[in-house]
Amino acid sequence: MKYLLSGLVVALGLAGCSKPAEQQPTSTIEQIKKNDVVRIGVFTDKPPFGYLDEKGTNQGFDVEIAKQVAKDLLGDEKKVQFVSTEAANRVEYLKSNKVDIIFANLTVTPERAQVVDFASPYLKVSLGVVSPKTNLITNLDQLKDKTLLVNKGTTADSFFSKQHKEIKLQKYEQNTETFDALKDGRGVALAHDNLLVLAWAKENPNYQVGITTLGQHDYIAPAVKKGDKELLDWLNKDLDKLKKEGVMHQAYEKTLKPVYGNGISEKDLLVE
Repeated sequence: MKYLLSGLVVALGLAGCSKPAEQQPTSTIEQIKKNDVVRIGVFTDKPPFGYLDEKGTNQGFDVEIAKQVAKDLLGDEKKVQFVSTEAANRVEYLKSNKVDIIFANLTVTPERAQVVDFASPYLKVSLGVVSPKTNLITNLDQLKDKTLLVNKGTTADSFFSKQHKEIKLQKYEQNTETFDALKDGRGVALAHDNLLVLAWAKENPNYQVGITTLGQHDYIAPAVKKGDKELLDWLNKDLDKLKKEGVMHQAYEKTLKPVYGNGISEKDLLVE
């Protein structure tokens, strides 16, 4: 009996000396601060919004804004991990917790709003169609029974799949694949965000955007995981601050104006 009591006292003593379990972060912001890095999904093949330069460094309008968000959240713009995304997996990366925020030129749509939470928009956009100057497409009637190139999961994919089934679609995962297909003649034209095709045509003078505005005007906004209200509220406040401080204007001057020049007005692109 003596030994049993002695063992019980020792066991109780050891239990009393055990360290309490480390408390796990209760929110995304707490987890980000604990990790000391914020994971932001961006494009790496969609200049001038998100791309890799010759040194493999992330550049573009979305990247500039994302770095400022990281600075405001963690005190240093270098404390961001850029995660390369494609059009079709942006939403999935949020749902599967591969990223904390998406800054990959994501157009706000009702369908997407059901599965992610959009923050305040920062860019205006519509669809555009680019084609060779030698066979310029200027209206949709010219595309009937022809092959149009689009990216999977984009607003162009949705628009033509639902509203113009008389047009054949050839779909690709990556922007580079889609534009290479246009150069190879695998389609008569390519449809994408008008901001992208206008920029691409300037770099490829044998091509022209014959349809500059198609469908309704939409907005581009960052997004967070559905239901993450704390991070969403913080992001909305930060975006409002960045707009008031002129950060959006500075990012436009650095990344977009050199591409569009005076052909497109800043007020027609930025959401203030």
